[in-house]
Amino acid sequence: MRTRKKILALSLAFVALTATGSSALTPLAGMPPVLDQNDIYAADRPNQLSPVVKDMPERVYVPNHGGASVSVIDPKTFKVVKTFKTPKGPQHVVPSWDLKTLWVNDNEGNYLTPINPKTVTAGKSVYVHDPYNLYFTPNGKYAVVMSEADKKIVFRDPHSMAIKKVLNVPCEGVNHADWTKDGNFFLVSCEFSAMVLWVDTTKMEVVKTAKIPMTGKSTAMPQDVKVSPDGSTFFIADMMANGVWAMPADNFGKFTLIKTGKEAHGIYVTRDSKTALITNRGEGSVSVLRFSDQKIIAKWVIPGGGSPDMGGISADGTQFWVSGRYDNVVYVFDITHGKFLTKIKVGREPHGLAIYPQPGRYSLGHTGVFR
Repeated sequence: MRTRKKILALSLAFVALTATGSSALTPLAGMPPVLDQNDIYAADRPNQLSPVVKDMPERVYVPNHGGASVSVIDPKTFKVVKTFKTPKGPQHVVPSWDLKTLWVNDNEGNYLTPINPKTVTAGKSVYVHDPYNLYFTPNGKYAVVMSEADKKIVFRDPHSMAIKKVLNVPCEGVNHADWTKDGNFFLVSCEFSAMVLWVDTTKMEVVKTAKIPMTGKSTAMPQDVKVSPDGSTFFIADMMANGVWAMPADNFGKFTLIKTGKEAHGIYVTRDSKTALITNRGEGSVSVLRFSDQKIIAKWVIPGGGSPDMGGISADGTQFWVSGRYDNVVYVFDITHGKFLTKIKVGREPHGLAIYPQPGRYSLGHTGVFR
């Protein structure tokens, strides 16, 4: 009888653990502890800079995908103060996990180019095949290269970029990602397959896949991915659905659409963790999503239209900087007053810009996802 009771108790415990999803698991080994269980972005408050970055000059680094260069803007003067040449096809400028380096993803040239943000100088490019996008595991153990054309996620040493494991993925266009609150899993979007993947961080394996629903006759085209401050919900931008899908972190594959605007693309959490800024690339606007009720509460329109793509929020939280992918400019929005501020001419086809430094203890990559 005691044995049966023991088995039953263990079974109930397992069911409870499974039902609550990854949040019930022990946090990823080596990951800095979550400061606030209700807000994983608690370390990202205005001007809360790590000692590692506090003396770095504030600059905006803009990769010009069609121009094989990076434009550097002084955000105080709104002027381009420097330009770096890069290998072919720079896509995103990515802060390293330890906050010391910015990596330019030159995916057509097959290189990662390091930038020293203290001196604002470029170093010697490192050969990495097809680095469309770059992330880092929450414990800093691996760099995670999204090799879009190769259909691979490549886990590498975060400093030397030496290959540690190659993960073949069952989809086309492996692209953006974000991690669960405990760091044990990450959600990956597949742009050209209308799919998302659930990847085990420690095992470095795909454990689940799901197809995003069609809207009308349009097949989904998932883009940026971002988890809510409390870790309960993943938001996935979908260019074809003209909005973001909300997916519970503990209910993989359950999607609810929130309409934002034409060709929703990038998702950025504001410094107070209350809202997300969503770029609508096809209509030249930014939608403001309130996390508490998942409602769109505002829309900021670029006069004359535009193509807002990827960017970041200033250290003080007052400005949103984003590339104008097909207009060869960078847009600046006033977050405090909720309006378009100005545009700045840069190189050809600017893509994933990074404003740096930003608050946070460590970087998960992309154009600056900090916790």
